[in-house]
Amino acid sequence: MALIKSISGIRGTIGGKAGDNLTPLDVVQFVSAFITLLKNGEEKPLTIIIGRDARVSGEIINKLACSTLQSLGVNVIDLGLSTTPTVEMAVIQHKADGGIILTASHNPMQWNALKLLNANGEFISAADGAKVLEIIEQQDYQFAEIGKLGTYSTYDRAIEDHIDAILKLDLVNVDAIKRAHFSVALDCVNSTGGIALPKLLEALGVTNVTVLNGEPTGVFAHNPEPLPQHLHDLSNLIARGRFDVGFVVDPDVDRLAIVREDGQMFVEEYTLVAVADYILQHTKGNTVSNLSSTRALRDVSARYGVEYNASAVGEVNVVEKMKATNAIIGGEGNGGVIYPVLHYGRDALVGIALFLSYMATSGKSCTEIRRQYPVYVISKNKIELRPGMDVKAILAHMAEKYADKQVNTIDGVKIDFDNGWVHLRPSNTEPIIRIYAEAETETLADNMATKIIGDIREFLRG
Repeated sequence: MALIKSISGIRGTIGGKAGDNLTPLDVVQFVSAFITLLKNGEEKPLTIIIGRDARVSGEIINKLACSTLQSLGVNVIDLGLSTTPTVEMAVIQHKADGGIILTASHNPMQWNALKLLNANGEFISAADGAKVLEIIEQQDYQFAEIGKLGTYSTYDRAIEDHIDAILKLDLVNVDAIKRAHFSVALDCVNSTGGIALPKLLEALGVTNVTVLNGEPTGVFAHNPEPLPQHLHDLSNLIARGRFDVGFVVDPDVDRLAIVREDGQMFVEEYTLVAVADYILQHTKGNTVSNLSSTRALRDVSARYGVEYNASAVGEVNVVEKMKATNAIIGGEGNGGVIYPVLHYGRDALVGIALFLSYMATSGKSCTEIRRQYPVYVISKNKIELRPGMDVKAILAHMAEKYADKQVNTIDGVKIDFDNGWVHLRPSNTEPIIRIYAEAETETLADNMATKIIGDIREFLRG
């Protein structure tokens, strides 16, 4: 199957041989390398927060990780079933030295992964990620003697703490949401969104809630990536009923997709755009999204007279650019909203609270809000990587081929044309090259992507 070791973590399919798949040996080595990095040669007691999504393999991976941490002399606080943004916030709340999130995000149920957090509750840097991989190669781990083994404890109020912090935000208008009497439908993909989202909506005063796939069994009812082609059940439910909005999250609840009151998709690229619009109505400040995100955020930022910047793809890169530019809102076009007043992490829970506040205070429907923004369409494509493919040579060839256009190479190759853009980059989580194209119509975006894919295949044939 597959095992992908990268600066953003380790991700793989369960079973098979060590080094080729995500096996117990790989889990132990990766956790050991991470703690070795944090200790940096010092003998000091560390505290690590750990939490997981509802994947079937999660409990096994959790036991392995926690036992390894204790064997390294680390004190463990286990949140159990949780969300990625909840674990990030818990690291800060408990003043821990770092965190580990057990989730493969949008990947199917046979996958799992370990994501690593620093003491700020943020994903570790690219440099630190590279050091973790070096330590694994060296296998230079120091385990604790019997008198210095770490402790293990659980904490079961992390999601409630997360929600409490959201309710305290100035721009989360609980009173307006209560008065609106919204009817909301959810698709929680049989993971921990089924625990967190109903609690959030109850705290916001939303009493009419219908939940699809709310049991956190880890047996996903459909492909867990919150894309339109996977969300027919929720769209049909809303189209047949009387709902104001639908919300969909991925298994670890850091991505948010919205369904309009007519059952049509709001389009996940516009989740961040709408939330940023609401934030900028009340607070002036800069914005950030990644190179593969829609131009609409740039356009909305210009409307408010603030600066927009693009980062390399990846949450850690977005956060770095947000800090460098003092951005007050940012994220990624995959439905990832980062609101630093709360914390520097993609957070579907705060995204829901802010979007409902926008609806409630404006009196506008989902459709009316969506119509306020420029119409762009992104065509998302990919090329499967086969052994022997030279990704660097592919990217270099494409940059050279289109050198007469505006080309950005900070993350793969992005080519800006007069009528849109194409961004191609190797994925950090799958053995593919992602090829995204954006234009004002679906046909034009598809044609641009098809042209670039054709260019790549011609190069490979040559």
